[in-house]
Amino acid sequence: MSNPLIGRIVRRLRQEQGMTQQKLASRLGISTSYLNLIEHDQRGVTATLLIKLTEILQVDLAALSGSDERQIEQALRETFADPLLGTAPVPESEAQLLAASAPAAAQAILGLYRAFQAVREETGGITLPSGRKILLPNEETRDFFHQHANHFPEIEAAAEALGAELPAASLGMNHALAERLRQKHGLVVSVGPLPGALRIYDPAARHLRLSEILPRESRGFQMAFQLGLLEGRDLIEPIVKAAAMTTPDAASLLRIGLINYFAGAILMPYAPFLAAAASLRHDVEHLAMRFGVSFEQACHRLSTLQRKGARGVPMFFLRVDPAGNVSKRFSAAGFPFARFGGNCPRWVIYAAFAAPGSVRVQIAQLPDGATYLCFARTIVAPAAHWGEPPATRVVAMGCEIGRASEFVYADGIEIEPATVGIGLSCRLCDRPDCRSRAFPPLAHRLNLDIATTSTSPYRFEPARSGAIAGDVPRRR
Repeated sequence: MSNPLIGRIVRRLRQEQGMTQQKLASRLGISTSYLNLIEHDQRGVTATLLIKLTEILQVDLAALSGSDERQIEQALRETFADPLLGTAPVPESEAQLLAASAPAAAQAILGLYRAFQAVREETGGITLPSGRKILLPNEETRDFFHQHANHFPEIEAAAEALGAELPAASLGMNHALAERLRQKHGLVVSVGPLPGALRIYDPAARHLRLSEILPRESRGFQMAFQLGLLEGRDLIEPIVKAAAMTTPDAASLLRIGLINYFAGAILMPYAPFLAAAASLRHDVEHLAMRFGVSFEQACHRLSTLQRKGARGVPMFFLRVDPAGNVSKRFSAAGFPFARFGGNCPRWVIYAAFAAPGSVRVQIAQLPDGATYLCFARTIVAPAAHWGEPPATRVVAMGCEIGRASEFVYADGIEIEPATVGIGLSCRLCDRPDCRSRAFPPLAHRLNLDIATTSTSPYRFEPARSGAIAGDVPRRR
């Protein structure tokens, strides 16, 4: 298994289970000294040994893949690079070691950093001209979904049971949803003009009104959302309460997100959708047509296929607008999103804006060598009236390059010649020759020569020993 973290992960899992090296080595059928070499990353792990490890430690392959640890490692790197911390430089090897060997301690550090940010924002870090402070409940909600791997078995089970009762095969899904609302809840569904809204539910009148500008698949999703609100609330509310979100806004966002999850699970039942994704080789447009959903809904569902014993391909999911603002993101593929600042301008998500409606594909390689098959497409929310510009965003997904053959988007691509080097964000990227760079990197000092105009907007030199990581570069 090609994973530089696996030895440390094995050691941590063994220690968490109170198992000695001698006992684990004996059960694996290897010597204690050989296991010691594995745990110190001086020996590789064969496929046979890997299978034995998953059985003995009672974990799946994902736990040994290092994807969670890489996500934590990247968050630590961003944290340590914050120039306002004023700390000595933290080598990447130490961040990696902490993420793999002591993830709970790493999460505690990240929690302290989030608290530091909140205080910094509250005391004037992010303040509007009016003086009102900006809170970010969406970040707290995103963290909650990431901590749960974007998968909620209890919601899946409830939605699957409800979906099995719908006569979708004979009536069609939208008609079946409307009939369920009418027969079980006495709810009338109507479609018509709704200025300024897409959906309005009047519980007193038992009336669900949907906007006429919604496409058919979105009307179906709104009806499924209404069913989730009525029939999934008793299941969802305890999850929201247990999450103990810090603000009412964050709790409301979480509640809406979980009901959206319920709706998606009704429209795209887990087992049939997983099977279709495999048979269609993750052709998202074809999947969307088969299940009567939108491209974005099908993408989002692919990111939730994390059922134990029946997992889909681990994928990341991202939704971004033309200004680079990220409104949704999740990674089950170990892709380390930058939490702060923009994304790399060389990434395919921005090229997709230039080709509306078509799927753009890219083989993207991060500075650490991790390589991903990425694909992206624009989605457009229709304008409510003439003269109003439509809201255009890009939805992007991707997987580790080792799983690329399971996707139609990899067909005909020669991996090595097609690979494009990208960074997480300009401030965190160490690539010295990038012509697309918008900002100098935090960890390097600028090296500007008035007599030379370089191809990169910011020439820099590697950080010297003793320099403070994250120092604001000084022009020379």
